[in-house]
Amino acid sequence: MKLKFSWDAMQLPGKGRITLGNILHKTDGSEPVLEHDEGRYFDHANHKIHDKYTLTNNLWKYLQDYSDKHKAKGNGFGFGLAYANSVTRTLSARYYKDGSEILVWQGENKNPRRLTPRECARLMGYPDTFRIPVSDTRAYQLFAAAAVPPMMEAVGKLMLQYIKPLGRVSDFSVTFPKGEQAMKNKNWTREQVMVALNLYTQLPFGKMHKGNPLIIKTAQLIGRTPDALAMKLTNLASLDPQITETGRKGLSACSKLDKDVWAEFQGNPETIGYESQQIVDLLAQEDENLSDLSSSAIPDALLPSYFSENKVANAKVRVKQSFFRKAVLSSYENRCCMTGLSEPRLLIASHIVPWSENPHTRLNPKNGLCLSALHDKAYDRGLLTVTPDYIIQVSDQLKEIEETAFSNSYLLGLDGMSILLPRKFTPMREFLDYHYSTIFLS
Repeated sequence: MKLKFSWDAMQLPGKGRITLGNILHKTDGSEPVLEHDEGRYFDHANHKIHDKYTLTNNLWKYLQDYSDKHKAKGNGFGFGLAYANSVTRTLSARYYKDGSEILVWQGENKNPRRLTPRECARLMGYPDTFRIPVSDTRAYQLFAAAAVPPMMEAVGKLMLQYIKPLGRVSDFSVTFPKGEQAMKNKNWTREQVMVALNLYTQLPFGKMHKGNPLIIKTAQLIGRTPDALAMKLTNLASLDPQITETGRKGLSACSKLDKDVWAEFQGNPETIGYESQQIVDLLAQEDENLSDLSSSAIPDALLPSYFSENKVANAKVRVKQSFFRKAVLSSYENRCCMTGLSEPRLLIASHIVPWSENPHTRLNPKNGLCLSALHDKAYDRGLLTVTPDYIIQVSDQLKEIEETAFSNSYLLGLDGMSILLPRKFTPMREFLDYHYSTIFLS
């Protein structure tokens, strides 16, 4: 059977663009501290790789003699000495024995060294968030046999162009019960609860009341009374620790369906957030009064991602970004958490763990900060960070800029200040720690 798919269409990165120096531990003081590595590979106090990775005199002499012997016979056996600007060969399962395939040059009159397991992980394309819970020997074996994540991403990216989608975003449909009888029915449908969940993420806590025009109109479209929809929002609030821990309490008469949908959202915000936004988008098509709730109202440009190859994928990304933006800005009551700026057109829902790093965190409101466009850019580039204790830190690189009234007030002066915490969906410390340890230019 003929297929349109062709490996010839694979877009490969240019040769020599990524070299060994990109993955080696930094000895200039810039090596990130990875708590999950527990100092097994790198001595941060002395800015050096542990000595155990340097070849002993006997092993180094043996490898050189072995190489010379086979060269004399016209064979190619030997070791591979690599430099920071080298493009290395791949790992083999025997790397743990002597590291001969890839030995890192450490300078004249110094024995070379093996790659550490963390460097092997980087060489294979694994992010620094990837934990290595096994011994060095086992790590070398597993990384040698592992698939390369960037390669798998590129293959998936290529295949997506040839996979026929099950349905376009515009084909998505859902039917709500209508009429007075529907409003009297005590049993809510899953779709109705999903709409309530979407409103809960979008509306500030103080606007979840039956007199809110958005609640009145939404309730009418889903076959519920405004009072019933407002009560459903407070039911969801009673499930949110962010609300209850501050003394604010919603109604406690949650149904099993309420709890199930909330649990699904906590466990899989990517899927539930997208599905709920699709439903709300359909309601907004029925009544323009709900246009502010629609994903078409999002002002931010599409983020770069591997979903952007076709129109269907672009539409999905826009729906997802809209949900994330509305949830984050609502949580911070449309104020930049660093400066208090409250002009929505200048605010960005910034991802703490970047969009491209982890698909499972993309729509999680706890992975977001509400920042001005300026501070979003600085945060994205690692010039600013927020510690797991919610303290702003300014990079030393940013401190090198010229001191002016503006830079002192809006950038340098932020160092050491606490962010304005949101009313709901407080950032997860795990996400903040990732940005602080991996992206921040400390």
